[in-house]
Amino acid sequence: MGRAFEFRKERKFKRWAKMAVQFTRLGKEIAIAVKEGGPNPEGNSRLRTAIQNGKAVNMPKDRIEAAIKRASDKDAKGYEEHVYEGYGPHGVPVLIETATDNTNRTVANIRSYFSKAGGTLGKTGSLDFIFQRKSIFRFIVGEDIDLEELELELIDGGLEELYVEADEEGNDVVVAQTSFEDFGNMQRLLEEKGIEIKSANLERIALSNTEVSEEDAAEVLKLIDKIEEDDDVQAVYHNMG
Repeated sequence: MGRAFEFRKERKFKRWAKMAVQFTRLGKEIAIAVKEGGPNPEGNSRLRTAIQNGKAVNMPKDRIEAAIKRASDKDAKGYEEHVYEGYGPHGVPVLIETATDNTNRTVANIRSYFSKAGGTLGKTGSLDFIFQRKSIFRFIVGEDIDLEELELELIDGGLEELYVEADEEGNDVVVAQTSFEDFGNMQRLLEEKGIEIKSANLERIALSNTEVSEEDAAEVLKLIDKIEEDDDVQAVYHNMG
């Protein structure tokens, strides 16, 4: 069938693999949210956010409902959230967020990834001076919406920055950034304004960059790819420039 067919097939398999990872991570986020605040999204903002994020990546409705149902079972095992910090090859800081039902397994795996890549796993809080936690909301607005006017209206929600970026399909997406503490305030304000949130996350923003060569960056990215393959890992952050 030719190289073009093989290329398209490879891209499709990669997309499916990425979706499977996203669904697994969102399933855990849903489970944690249910355990924390119950199965009703109306009274559980974290669950409401997880469901929104699931819909944004086309997570099937029945899979979302199944995750909520499983987590609602009193006998269902919950997940613990842990953050691991360290330095990868060439001194690049790497921060990892995990959700696990076996902490010993998770920390052993993370330590092994760093060690095999020539890096070191550090103490919790050792990278606090490099990464700052921010609330990031992504949504799409109509062409009739004035972004400058919207920016002024969102200040009451703790808005720090409002900008436009392209998503994976090349579509323009509006991004609103607030402090970690203002997550709930911005979420409520956007909902009150009838703005459909495409995704809402607490992300780690690098306050400084580590400059590395293209060759060195490839080694760091190899480590990050390995970490992201781990089922216990929810997100990985670095500060390569």
